Amino acid sequence: MRKIKYKKGRKLQHITLEYTGSHREHETEMQLFVYNDADVVEYDKFTVLALNSCFDYTKNNWLNIHGLHDINLIKTIGAHFKLDDFLLADILNTTKRTKLEDQQEILFFNIKSLLPSEYSDNISVEQLSFILKEGVLISFQEKRSDFFTHIRERLRTHAGIVRTKKVDYLLYLLLDAVMENFYITLEDEEDKIEDLINLTKKEAKPVILEKIENHRDNLNFLKRSIVPLRDSLYYLKTKKDDDDDNGLIQKETFNFFIRLHQKSLELLDQIESDMSALESASNFYFSEQSRKMNEIMKTLTIISAIFIPLTFIVGVYGMNFENMPELKTQNGYFIVMGIMLLLVIALIVYFKKRRWF
Repeated sequence: MRKIKYKKGRKLQHITLEYTGSHREHETEMQLFVYNDADVVEYDKFTVLALNSCFDYTKNNWLNIHGLHDINLIKTIGAHFKLDDFLLADILNTTKRTKLEDQQEILFFNIKSLLPSEYSDNISVEQLSFILKEGVLISFQEKRSDFFTHIRERLRTHAGIVRTKKVDYLLYLLLDAVMENFYITLEDEEDKIEDLINLTKKEAKPVILEKIENHRDNLNFLKRSIVPLRDSLYYLKTKKDDDDDNGLIQKETFNFFIRLHQKSLELLDQIESDMSALESASNFYFSEQSRKMNEIMKTLTIISAIFIPLTFIVGVYGMNFENMPELKTQNGYFIVMGIMLLLVIALIVYFKKRRWF
């Protein structure tokens, strides 16, 4: 049974520009926010023809792209912002792990967004990429989703401090929204694991062990997605400590990224705890199977112990010796049957007193 609802793309060369994901059903769309503390302008149906006219580099610019299968559009975006083919290939290749690449004028962030499937134990995966330049943030999503709806509303309504900050703070908000999906996924897994543990205590069926292994796969996948994110955020944390000039990220914004690093540590700790709970459920399953087997063997042993003396008596009187005085006793059959019955009762009483059943 496949657990991760995510098709692995073909392995490509580092500069091969080909979308390897599975979300190709919708047309690629772009949305641009140009904002500062005073106002915000939103271009909902943005096109590449407006790249030169709509961007205002005296303000903050957030370009969000839904859909990566239009290679020509992605190339055009890359050429306009002087992104090399290695970065574009990482954006299009959804098999890439989470990574952070810090160039002189560009900060590139690649991350997996995970959410539970509604009608199964699967985890749905989407790759998101971010390009941070001076005054510009570009986000790439495989498909249209609701991850950043609340952030758009903050920009429109001037809620919070997002419009008073640079685009590095907006990058923090977007990454934080993606990390919230990790919490949602982990909480969903924990609910299912709790139900599974309770079910394990009621019955030990083979399908339960299969479910345990499936959820273990999910937690391992979560861990593999969060560990490189933790490492990337740790790099930003050390960059704050080491550099006097932090480039694209403002000094006051680094504290927010440190919070994200702390969240990643909390997520990993919780995953380890959940893995231990699954291990306990697995051990309980095997213990319950062993207990049931022992009960069966005990029952069979008691039955065998009861029939051993009866078999001995039957064997003695089944011998073909001519001189056997009991054979000529008038009520010998009934006497032997009575002795055998009393013997069975005595053994049952003895076993009961010894609490062997």
